[in-house]
Amino acid sequence: MIQNSYYCKDTSGDSRCSDACHSFASSAIEGCTHLHWIGISLLKLLPIALFGVSLLPLQAQVDLIAVHGKVWTENPQQPEAEAFAVAGKRILAVGTTAEIEKLAGPQTKVVELQGRRVVPGFNDAHVHMFWGGQSLASVQLRDAASRQQFTQRIAEFAKTRPVGEWIVDGNWDEQKWTPAELPTHEWIDAVTPHNPLWVQRSDGHMMLANAVAMKLAGISKSTPDVPGGVIVRDKEGNPTGIFKDAAKDIVERVIPPPSESQVEAALLAAQNYAFDNGVTSIQDMGFTGAHGADMQALILHGYQQLLAQGKLKVRVSARFPLDHYHRLADLGIMTNFGNDTLVVGSLKAFADGSLGSGTAWFFQPFDDAPGNSGLPSEDLAHTEQFFANLQGADRSGLHVAVHAIGDRANKTILDLYERLEKEDGPADRRLRIEHAQHLRAEDIPRFAALHVIASVQPYHAIDDGRWAEKRIGHQRATTTYAFRSLLDAGAILAFGSDWFVAPINPLAGIYAATTRRTLDGKNPNGWIPEQKISVTQAVHAYTVGSAFAESQDDIKGSIAPGKLADFAVLSEDIFHIDPIEIENVKVVITAVGGEIVKQ
Repeated sequence: MIQNSYYCKDTSGDSRCSDACHSFASSAIEGCTHLHWIGISLLKLLPIALFGVSLLPLQAQVDLIAVHGKVWTENPQQPEAEAFAVAGKRILAVGTTAEIEKLAGPQTKVVELQGRRVVPGFNDAHVHMFWGGQSLASVQLRDAASRQQFTQRIAEFAKTRPVGEWIVDGNWDEQKWTPAELPTHEWIDAVTPHNPLWVQRSDGHMMLANAVAMKLAGISKSTPDVPGGVIVRDKEGNPTGIFKDAAKDIVERVIPPPSESQVEAALLAAQNYAFDNGVTSIQDMGFTGAHGADMQALILHGYQQLLAQGKLKVRVSARFPLDHYHRLADLGIMTNFGNDTLVVGSLKAFADGSLGSGTAWFFQPFDDAPGNSGLPSEDLAHTEQFFANLQGADRSGLHVAVHAIGDRANKTILDLYERLEKEDGPADRRLRIEHAQHLRAEDIPRFAALHVIASVQPYHAIDDGRWAEKRIGHQRATTTYAFRSLLDAGAILAFGSDWFVAPINPLAGIYAATTRRTLDGKNPNGWIPEQKISVTQAVHAYTVGSAFAESQDDIKGSIAPGKLADFAVLSEDIFHIDPIEIENVKVVITAVGGEIVKQ
C-alpha cells in the first residue's frame, strides 16, 4: 500500500483547528499517528469539513513527484520504493511509480529519476560554515606537498591582496611535506611584507603567524605562555609563529571581524558547496577561542539576513560556546528555537586540542614526543566550573556537545555526563561527544550505557591514518575512529565532515567509513580494517543518526510521509557497488523542501 496523507487546511482561522483535525483523524482512522498518515482508501472520503478543517483531494496538493527510481527511504516500515510525492515542503506519499503518478495534477513537477539511487538529504553533523565558505576564496594550502609549494602559494596569493589585508585560512598539513616539520614565520616573512598572515593547520588547532601579524598583536620573546595553549619557540625562546589552541587568542583578538557582505558571501559559497555534495542540513559548530561566541552571533545575524532575503535554503542548527550558555538561557531560548530552516539553542565545548597539533589529551605520552601527553582545554582545566556550565545549560533546556580527541579527554567527558545523570536524573538530553577519536576499550560501551551520541567524522580516519601510529603507536590506534566497536556496543553514530578541516562531501565520508583506505594509498585493505562499517550503516549515520543528534529526527532524516522533502539523487547505486568505487560517485540532484537546488 502507498504511504500517504490527507491534507489538513485551516479554513476557520481558529487556533483549535489542528487539534480538531488530529481528533478527527485519530478517532476515524485506525492506526493513524499524530502526523495523520493513512492509507490511500481515505481518498474516497474527500472532501470533508469539520470545525473549519477541509480535507482536500491529494491531487490538488501535489507539487512534485519523483518517479522510476530506487529510493532508499531510511523508513523501516518501507525501506525502499520507486517514487514519492511532495506537497509544499514535505513528503506526501511514498510508493510505486504507478501509485505516485496517479497523484499528479496538471501543475505537478515531475522528476524522472531514470533508475538512479535516491537517499535522504545528507545531514552534516559537524561543520564550521563561515570558515569553510571563507576558505573557498582564500589561499589554498591543503595539498601543498612541500615547504617550497607552501611558500610559493602564499607569495602568489599575497600579490593579489590589498596592502594591510589579513591573509587567513589556508589549511596546511605539514605531514604531507618531507621532512614533516612545522613552518615558521621566517618561511613567509619575505613574501608577505605588507600583509598580516594567519593561516591554520588543517585541523584548526594550530596557526602560523608572520612577523607583521605578531607585531600587530604585540607578541615578542617576553610574551607569556597561555593556559590551555602553546606558543612554539625556538632555542632562544623567540616565538616561531606557531600558536596552538588557547594561545591563538593572542593574535585573533586583533583580527578585524568580517563585514556583513563578507559574511553573506562566505555563507552563500558554503551553501552552494554543500548542495553540490547532497548536503541539505548542517550543524554549525561555530568558532574556537575567547571571541567564539561573538563571532557566532555575527554569523547567526548573517544567517537571519539571508533567511529574510529568501536566500538561505540549507537547514542550519547553530551552536554557541558552552561557557556563554547564559546568553541563550536568559532569553528563555531552548534547543531548536527557530523554524525548519534555522534553529539555535544548542551548545559546544572543548575538552582538548587535536592529535595533529599534539594537544589532544591522553593518559600516556605521545610515542614521538615522550614528554607530552597533550593537555586539557582551558575550560576543562577548571573541571568544577566546566561541570557547573554543563549542568546549568542542561537545566535550561540547552543540549550540549563536547569536542574530545584524546582518550583521557573522552573518559573525562563521559565521567561528567555520568555525573550529570546521577545528580539530575535521566532525560532525553542528546548528549554528544564530537570526534570521540581515541578511546580506551573500556570506555566504548559507556556511550550506549550513558546515551551519549558519538558524533564522528569518518574522513579523518583515512587522513590521519597516514601518520597517526607514529604519534600514538599501533595499540592505541586499534580503538581510534572505532566506528564498528561503537555500533557493536549499541552506540548511536552521527556522521559529519568537520569542514573546513575535511571536505564536506558525505560520499567521501561513506567511502572512508566503509573502506578505511588511507589517502596515501598505503592501506589498500583498510587502516585498522576491523573498524569498517557497512554502506547501510554509514548512510544511516549521515541521515537518521545526524538528525537524531540535533533532535530533529521527527522532521528529517528519512523519505517518509510527513518528513521534510530533502533528498539527493546519486549517479550510482552505492548499495550495490564495491565500496571502493564510492569515492567516484557524484550527486546529480539535491532538493530541499521539494525545491531543486542543484541539478
